[in-house]
Amino acid sequence: IVVDELLCKGCELCEDACPQDVIGMAAERLNAKGYHPAELIAAGCTGCGICAVVCPEAAITVYREVNAQAKAAGKED
Repeated sequence: IVVDELLCKGCELCEDACPQDVIGMAAERLNAKGYHPAELIAAGCTGCGICAVVCPEAAITVYREVNAQAKAAGKED
């Protein structure tokens, strides 16, 4: 995931919604608006996109990595 820290208001909705519990608020820093922005705090993000859906500020963009096996399967079809 990529969090646009300028948009994030630290509402914690993404943290509460994450089924993998890998999103948290950056306790050690503040954004320009004075909020603790969301960030990945652990490995294990599956790219489900729930965090982006619940974010009221549209501050989260989710990218999915395509592994080599999936790429090969796509080329054969």
